[in-house]
Amino acid sequence: MTARAAAKAQPKTDRGERTRRKILSAASAEIGRRGFNVTSISDITAAAGVGQGTFYIYFESKEDVLRELVIQLGRDLRHHLSGAIAGTKNRLEAEREGLRAFIEFVRGNPGLYRIIEESQFVDDAIYRRHYMDFAATYRSALEVAEQRGEISKGSAEVRAWALMGMAVLLGQRYGIWDVATPLDDVIGPAVDLIGRGIQP
Repeated sequence: MTARAAAKAQPKTDRGERTRRKILSAASAEIGRRGFNVTSISDITAAAGVGQGTFYIYFESKEDVLRELVIQLGRDLRHHLSGAIAGTKNRLEAEREGLRAFIEFVRGNPGLYRIIEESQFVDDAIYRRHYMDFAATYRSALEVAEQRGEISKGSAEVRAWALMGMAVLLGQRYGIWDVATPLDDVIGPAVDLIGRGIQP
């Protein structure tokens, strides 16, 4: 994001912030449903109920909006997951509640995957940042759990990425492709795999 775009990203009034959020919400819905390349700025402004001139007060381009959406979705998701695992007693319970909360978030935000995945073709740096930020938070939590003796010793970095990979694909399978399967039928086997591994 350029310095000019960053300056635009800070509305000076509550009304301006509400307008900016309305544009982002419309962009999330339109890009999530139609895809980045198909969605135009006029599609976004029509859905937001604002003029195209208003769009350019807050954003330089459609690419600028997508970058902001990736950052916002990542922030919203981390906040959702933090709330879900706040009262858990140990790391395995945190994995259970975190995975459940993740798939629930995906079911409630069906455009999430399309927005995140398409961002790699628009701005690979923002795409990588999305996953690197998650991995850093995950790694820290695993390191703390290891220090407390809640999990075995091992590479927190590798484990963070492996667990994220599991969550991402389970989220796609049961958060987007199949929303009818009860989450207990998904979470139970997944957490059993995390806790026990695949050793006989």
